[in-house]
Amino acid sequence: MVQKKPLRIVPDTSVLIEGMLSKEIDDGGLAGVQVIVHEASVAELEHQANKGQEKGYLGLDEIGELQVLAGNGKITLAFAGERPGEYAVQEARQGEIDAMIRDLAQREDATLYTADKVQAQVAKAKGIPVQLYEERGEETRMEIEDFFTKETMSVHIKEEVPIMAKRGAPGKWTFATVREQPATREEVERYAKQIVEVAQSRRDGFVEIERPGSTICQVGKYRIVITRPPFSDGYEITAVRPVKRLDLDDYKLSEKLRLRFDEQAEGILIAGAPGHGKSTFAQALAEHYAKQQKIIKTVEAPRDMILSPAITQYAISHGSAEEIHDILLLSRPDYTFFDEMRNTEDFKLFADMRLSGVGMIGVMHATKPIDAVQRCLGRIELGVIPHVVDTVIFIKNGAVGAVYAIRMTVKVPSGMTEADLARPIVEVHDFETGKLEFELYSYGEETVVIPVSGEEKKPAVQKLAATSVKNYFLKLANKVEVDMVSANKAVVSVPASVLPSIIGRGGERIREIQTELGISIDVKELKGGSASADDEDEDMTGGRARFGFEKKEWKKAKKEKKAHKGKWR
Repeated sequence: MVQKKPLRIVPDTSVLIEGMLSKEIDDGGLAGVQVIVHEASVAELEHQANKGQEKGYLGLDEIGELQVLAGNGKITLAFAGERPGEYAVQEARQGEIDAMIRDLAQREDATLYTADKVQAQVAKAKGIPVQLYEERGEETRMEIEDFFTKETMSVHIKEEVPIMAKRGAPGKWTFATVREQPATREEVERYAKQIVEVAQSRRDGFVEIERPGSTICQVGKYRIVITRPPFSDGYEITAVRPVKRLDLDDYKLSEKLRLRFDEQAEGILIAGAPGHGKSTFAQALAEHYAKQQKIIKTVEAPRDMILSPAITQYAISHGSAEEIHDILLLSRPDYTFFDEMRNTEDFKLFADMRLSGVGMIGVMHATKPIDAVQRCLGRIELGVIPHVVDTVIFIKNGAVGAVYAIRMTVKVPSGMTEADLARPIVEVHDFETGKLEFELYSYGEETVVIPVSGEEKKPAVQKLAATSVKNYFLKLANKVEVDMVSANKAVVSVPASVLPSIIGRGGERIREIQTELGISIDVKELKGGSASADDEDEDMTGGRARFGFEKKEWKKAKKEKKAHKGKWR
């Protein structure tokens, strides 16, 4: 039985944003109806537009279209209801605005038009006639797609600037002008509104992140970033898509590396500069594991990896780290791909999941292979890093460059000789050759990353050591000079007035300092740096406070200094 077209319609905010009502009226499907728009819908759309959200502008544009249709005599348009207070607008997600719109439809004996399933379900439960729009398909096309060719990786549109595009392959692209005529603000705004509208109407599209100054959408294979003033100095659209999908076999990996992927590697970092193909390699590795009947999940912000339907993609921007953590543990994946890892919370989630027994593959930006490990410092404890990350894959120009293996050991750092300097060290080896490339360890109060390559390492170690030793002694004296004789021995010069406190009774204090810093230290008087009497008193006052020396002992030290004419032996 065909339902009779309603004579009175109350659209809610969701229908106005989707722009479905004006299209149906314009096509003749709802000619002659009376459309009643609640003031609450106008207030909510105004609030969204003031926050810079594209959906607010879309809804207001739809009301404008309804005004045009009313002016042409196709419908009658009226506004009713009271404008909601600030609380109702702020609580729109909790259903305050929806409830006001339902009440209006009930009072006016009208049919509620909505694109919200929950709204439709509530209206139906309350006996209110309702029409639910669920028109989501694949046919809608964006105008910006006309700027893409087969070789185009990304299109860049900004007001008052010619439209540009990157063409080629990851790491081997050129920046070309697509259209010499600069884009106007009105044109870019039109593109932006259309993108959001298409993202909301297509089954393979969604608005991933929406903030006052930016919107991120995923439409099919296109990841689109829209920025607007005041966040950016003008309207800008960046649309990116993968040019080619690769299989793991296309990377021509060594048999040794393939075997590590299949049997050992469970904490992998995929690193590289922007545009060099990190995500493309991650996609190939994910599909490789999926073919082995592994359960694969992804955590993305935004979701832009193009994967087979068997792989579930989670958007961390639509949930919290705790929610992702719970879902992953309950769904028990064999491997989880984290694309992209940016902030401390991302690293903490990665480490927590890995230590829980889930195989983790993280994707991150890095200009050098070792940078991927360095970005873990301060976010993951040094001793935990080898338990979280065992393999680093560096992607350059679309191919696998360096591959590092990471492990923990206890030994004397390379370049040092004294056995009592042994400490836990994270070693970074070239995976293919087994050669030790870098060492990470604690040096004083710092964690250092030292290249193990002879000439390059020596000055790096000594420079870091000198800085660490000087910073330590500046807590004990106001003037300090440090000369690193070797990587494990330093000569420290300080004012004569603080020598007794630093050396201590029978050299006890200096031995404690050597043990704490992990190097051998010779202490001597600072030449040409003798302090005035006032300065000496100040140094001694500080010395008394720090080391508990009695006044008599300080006077004795001053007397001995004068007797030896300022020279300590």
